[in-house]
Amino acid sequence: MRVLIVGCGYVGLPLGAELVRRGHEISGLRRSALAEAELKAAGITPLHADITRPETLARLPRDFDWVVNCSASGGGGADDYRKVYLDGNRNLRAWLADSAVKKFVYTSSTSVYAQNDGSIVTETSPVAPEADTSRVLVETEKLLLEAVAERKFPAVILRVAGIYGPGRGYAFKQFLRGDARIEGDGLRVLNMVHRDDLIGIVIAALERGEPGQIYNAADNEPVSQRKFYDWLAAELKQPLPPQVASDAEVWRKRGVTDKRVSNAKLRAELKYEFQFPDFRAGYAAEIARLATEGSSPG
Repeated sequence: MRVLIVGCGYVGLPLGAELVRRGHEISGLRRSALAEAELKAAGITPLHADITRPETLARLPRDFDWVVNCSASGGGGADDYRKVYLDGNRNLRAWLADSAVKKFVYTSSTSVYAQNDGSIVTETSPVAPEADTSRVLVETEKLLLEAVAERKFPAVILRVAGIYGPGRGYAFKQFLRGDARIEGDGLRVLNMVHRDDLIGIVIAALERGEPGQIYNAADNEPVSQRKFYDWLAAELKQPLPPQVASDAEVWRKRGVTDKRVSNAKLRAELKYEFQFPDFRAGYAAEIARLATEGSSPG
């Protein structure tokens, strides 16, 4: 297959390398040429355009079988999200409208779920987030689902949990720096997915995902903040982080939630089997990697 990966960064670049390994022809789209050598080394053909500027897309080839949009805003507020996610996907949809693309996979976020009662959420659970950034993601999903219904645009949506892996993992890094805190009773639930599993999930969605479908990309075990830090402290023989009072207003502004994201549909329909089914497997591998590199966290 001829595959275009939009956003060849932390996820997109190794995704492209894996697809190359499987015999596909991969092009990687970035706004600049900064990582061109990395892309070429991985067997990926570099392309340059800015999905927020449709005129830059017009000069690119469109003869792709599969397209993956895993571009990221790099932080910022709702305006940045609107440009990259909503406008970016709108521009990609228009650019690919008359092409022969067979599958378009977009990586959204589990932040679209605003549930705060520790309940299990599935792809049919209500999405009514309070954070402005997450509302933009809901708008983006609606845009793509409408395109599926109206124009048979082959979009598949992955709602991705907190990504961790080599060099990545917010709570883990906080723990290593000594900056971690257990908020309140520590029972707020964290939902995660290892980068390597996300790569496998994207490929499963390209191969077996149905256009118009949404899949939660999270591992098998949502975990409470306290249980996560208990395991890390025991594994690294470090003290537990101190407890601090939880601040509901700060949580609301940050879009912090408390829910258990179910991946049952992903496993049943895409037949995906996790390399790192829970945080223990994934972070044990990361701790071992750091030790091998001589930067042991213990």
